[in-house]
Amino acid sequence: MEQYLVWLIAIVVSLIVFVPYTVRYMKVKQSMEKRRSEAESLGLDKPKAQFPMVDRTLCIGCGACVSACPEGDVLGVVFGAAVIINGERCVGHGYCEVACPVGALKVGLGDVTSRPDIPILSPVNETSVPNLFIAGELSGLSLIKNAISQGRMVVSEIANRSKPLIETGTLDVVIVGAGPAGLAAALTAVEKELNYIVIDEKEPGGTILHYPRRKLVMTQPVELPLFGWLKRKEYSKEDLVAIWQEVLAQFQLKIVANQRVEAVVKTGDLFTVTTSTTSYSARHVVLALGRRGSPRKLDVPGEELTKVMYRLEDAQSFSENKLLVGGGGDSAVEAAVGLAKQPGNRVTISYRKNGFFRIKKKNEDAINKLIKDRKITVVFDSQVTEVRPSTVLLKSRDGVQELPNDYIFVLIGGIPPFDMLKQMGIRFGGECHQTTASSFKGLVQAARI
Repeated sequence: MEQYLVWLIAIVVSLIVFVPYTVRYMKVKQSMEKRRSEAESLGLDKPKAQFPMVDRTLCIGCGACVSACPEGDVLGVVFGAAVIINGERCVGHGYCEVACPVGALKVGLGDVTSRPDIPILSPVNETSVPNLFIAGELSGLSLIKNAISQGRMVVSEIANRSKPLIETGTLDVVIVGAGPAGLAAALTAVEKELNYIVIDEKEPGGTILHYPRRKLVMTQPVELPLFGWLKRKEYSKEDLVAIWQEVLAQFQLKIVANQRVEAVVKTGDLFTVTTSTTSYSARHVVLALGRRGSPRKLDVPGEELTKVMYRLEDAQSFSENKLLVGGGGDSAVEAAVGLAKQPGNRVTISYRKNGFFRIKKKNEDAINKLIKDRKITVVFDSQVTEVRPSTVLLKSRDGVQELPNDYIFVLIGGIPPFDMLKQMGIRFGGECHQTTASSFKGLVQAARI
């Protein structure tokens, strides 16, 4: 009798422990399978930038990569292996790669042979034009950490190649762009005692200067050449700008601001970099430009009105206004959230798709809360058809509606400077059927430096 009682207790305990676990496991499995199917139908399982590449022969399906990702449902576990759920959300943090206990996952750009938006690069980020390098977002990899690492890497390579200059007035390197990649490249040039100059069409700081006030920028610990380590996981816009200003003052970097580069032409072994006001001769060129380029426009009647803007730097400047935000990416959502928190604002988002698919997890949580609290109205599957002095016409599934409006923020991305790069002779992945293994390895290597 005692033996039966022991077995009964063991069975009951097992049921208490394993049944809830099994139920939870099946719910998670079904949820991930559903999200995977939805992502496939929307094309979100095919990332457009960097993303985690899973070796299914090594993956043990432990889910460590899923838990490590700060961006939400980039990854999931389906049928015992990690898969991409929403690849558009991946920004290349690399935490998933670090968390994987069996080395089954690497963060990179995948096969670039069919990517018309990714330049073909060597392992040291040299383009198809010898001695012309790319650092930062143009390589296809985002994050400040990658930009700084690539800026340091390419100028270190240039220093290894450089010989004493004979030509009068010729520079070792011209660096185009004064964002994180350009500043890291300049600091490395100082460290390596190269003759250099940095050219930027605006002020030093890059895209960060146009972020909304007090925006938090996620980064990872990275060493800025000569300056030291940036150790925190998050910096505000103001913190980073202060760091850039300190770097500029401490090292007296040679930066020419407010000059736009109009052409880069190679003749023999030398480049001629022509700007809006002058030209420079150099043996090497580093393109440390962002991918945004010039802002995309609506191309609708009335867009020339002064109430139409293409970025938001300070949400606190707007209150008691009727506002429309066009777009559904992180910039648009962050602007809408910031504006909705100001007193008296009525904020509407117009987005051409039927949901927010490519925004960061923290932005998704923030926007959903404000929508629930009725502080933001979202009109999906819609687009602006006309801007009027005090209203805006919005076409949606329900027809055309006229909304009262004081200001419109058009945040629908930018036009990358790819045409200018192609004029320089730089080849992109979509231009060839095949690329070398070393090109792909170089991109992955750059992501991990």
